[in-house]
Amino acid sequence: MKEAVAVRRFVEADAGAVRNIILRGLREIDAKDYPPEYIEKTCAAFTVDRILSQAGSAHMYVAVSGAEVVGTGSIAPYRGRPSESILLTIFVLPECIGQGVGTSIVGALEKDEYFLRASRVEIPSSVTAAGFYLKMGYAPKNGLTPDGEGLVRMEKFR
Repeated sequence: MKEAVAVRRFVEADAGAVRNIILRGLREIDAKDYPPEYIEKTCAAFTVDRILSQAGSAHMYVAVSGAEVVGTGSIAPYRGRPSESILLTIFVLPECIGQGVGTSIVGALEKDEYFLRASRVEIPSSVTAAGFYLKMGYAPKNGLTPDGEGLVRMEKFR
């Protein structure tokens, strides 16, 4: 990453770059903690259409360095409750991990209206990212053991 990162709202033209970031994150980072079948099934689910659909129901953001999209994340209402929101699909290009991109994305999500209205925000974290979310102030709901979907459910109360 050559330049400082800026975080902005997702636009439709970002969909291909966002998909690439997600697939690379799954295959190059999360693959350390999940079997190949799980990774490829998850990758297959992240189509451009799914990303565009998620952007339509959530507030999706991208982190940009220069002209390159280097990270993404979303926040959405959770379970139809105005007091709850959920963080979704937070990924950073593998070569940009450890450079503050993820922190910038979570910071932008925590300034979003869906975060600010909520008294509780949940994140279904990968095993791989749970340590990062702990540092960001999220606590595991049921310990750090993954649930039936292979995710660590974490939350932050405001």
